[in-house]
Amino acid sequence: MANDYNSEDEVLGKAYDARLMKRLLSYVKPYKHYVIFAILLNVLVAALGPVRPYLTKIAIDKYIASSDYNGLMLIGILLFASLLFQAVMQYLLTYFTQYLGQRTLYDLRTQLFNHIQKLALKFFDKTPIGRIVTRATNDVEALGELFSSGIVMVFSDVFIIVWILAFMFFMDVKLSFVTLSVLPVLIYGTFLFRRKARESYRDVRLHLARLNSYMQEHITGMNVVKIFNKERSELEKFSNINNDYRTANIKSIFYYAVFYPSVELLSSIAIGLIIWYGGGEVIQSTLTIGVLFAFIQYTEMFFRPIRDLSEKYNIMQTAMASSERIFKLLDNKTFIKNPENPKKLEKIDGKIEFRDVCFAYNEDDYVLKNISFTINPGETVAIVGHTGAGKTSLINILTRFYDINKGEILVDGINIKTLDKKDLRKFISIVLQDVFLFSGNIESNINLNNENITREKIIEAAKIVGADEFIDQLPNKYEEEVKERGATLSVGQKQLISFARALAYNPQILILDEATSSVDTEAEQLIQRAIEKLLVGRTAIVIAHRLSTIQNADKIIVLHKGEIRETGNHQELLAKRGIYYRLYQLQYKDQELAAS
Repeated sequence: MANDYNSEDEVLGKAYDARLMKRLLSYVKPYKHYVIFAILLNVLVAALGPVRPYLTKIAIDKYIASSDYNGLMLIGILLFASLLFQAVMQYLLTYFTQYLGQRTLYDLRTQLFNHIQKLALKFFDKTPIGRIVTRATNDVEALGELFSSGIVMVFSDVFIIVWILAFMFFMDVKLSFVTLSVLPVLIYGTFLFRRKARESYRDVRLHLARLNSYMQEHITGMNVVKIFNKERSELEKFSNINNDYRTANIKSIFYYAVFYPSVELLSSIAIGLIIWYGGGEVIQSTLTIGVLFAFIQYTEMFFRPIRDLSEKYNIMQTAMASSERIFKLLDNKTFIKNPENPKKLEKIDGKIEFRDVCFAYNEDDYVLKNISFTINPGETVAIVGHTGAGKTSLINILTRFYDINKGEILVDGINIKTLDKKDLRKFISIVLQDVFLFSGNIESNINLNNENITREKIIEAAKIVGADEFIDQLPNKYEEEVKERGATLSVGQKQLISFARALAYNPQILILDEATSSVDTEAEQLIQRAIEKLLVGRTAIVIAHRLSTIQNADKIIVLHKGEIRETGNHQELLAKRGIYYRLYQLQYKDQELAAS
């Protein structure tokens, strides 16, 4: 998993990709009026900075030189007003650009989460969860700077440079060319910095991906690390990965540490040239002190947006890499498609038919072969077999988590491929062996925040399955907080909550996937009583690990290597002395050994 995760993050992509940028800008399009307003503000704010040196030039040449105090006061007021006005405009610009960025990120994040929910389980089988979470969080956040400061604020730097050049050439063309004489060196240095920064950025991303992957994997498997006393060796491995990440960051910082002082040095050289050339012009009375002073200020201002543009380059580079990964996820079409004109299903009796069904997770490697059986409304059918026989796969294809390769599955005589997935699933509830509880409280984990399932229905469902006994003993009862994955509850308690959840949704078809395999004998008895109440009046499919729990099933189907090998009730299958008989004998002996 770690290698798979890292290989994708090694690919950096282009620093600017027109195709990706076009897609990114489509998220900005709904807020184009904000963009236009921000760009207009940018033009105005960019002009206010270069205005001040020009006002200073007027103050020196026109009013200080002639000792005009009133004129000087007027210039002072204008300078203060321009600063105040610029501050107000800068506030509006910052607010609107950040607002634009957050709205855009909200839309993108929502679309991404919605898309992830629509993907078929086949996608999640092959994709590490850590990578999906990274796409929806880190990579989306990486676009934040592009949307909030990159796309719009890059105009600010460009407009500032344009305004500065306009004022400089308006005042003195020769001195402007002297100032810009260091530009070729700056352009070459910037090009070199970008190439080196790009390489170091790729290394940082690679080592960060390895660090995140290692952290996720080992925190998830912390119990294994502890039981085998691997803390020290795993710490050493982590330290090596962490050291590589640190080294890559230091290398990256080095290039910035060289580039920015170099820009300052070129700025100082430009100012030195201005003083040398411009000072000579002042001595010869062909240039005024005010113009010379203004040029020094313009030179200091000129190099600042160039540094900022280099930073915007890094923002762009990060955004392109992140957007490529995000769009790769959004372009994934691993869907279970609904029919164009699905049949409506208002209610069902619960009859289930499998007709010559074949199914494979990977092309022609079939895990289910020519499966045919019928479950009548209200019947309880148990599915048994060795691990890997295909029991859980039956559930996956009945609920259309996966689509079958051959054959038909019918509910009340209707092919499930002709139904809307939501219509089909609203009549089915599943209780899994590994119960998943969400962060929240007991009530929200039973009704899953469905407003149609009232507190009364929740309490009634909990009483029927026997969950009310432990819920009523909790300090806050149904409002009791549930930690992540139900960490504060026992396996049996979580299982009872899942039964109450299934009952609250009142399904016509109920599926129990080895619901008692992970609990002790006492909890099993409690759960078994809950199951008996839950099955009343419903079509049920029970995948059983413990054969003692399914002896009263109407029918038992024995799967072996993806094929139905035996069918009958408990007594009939024992009399056949086949696979079921051997499974039963094996468990019976295990129970005898455990009892002795």
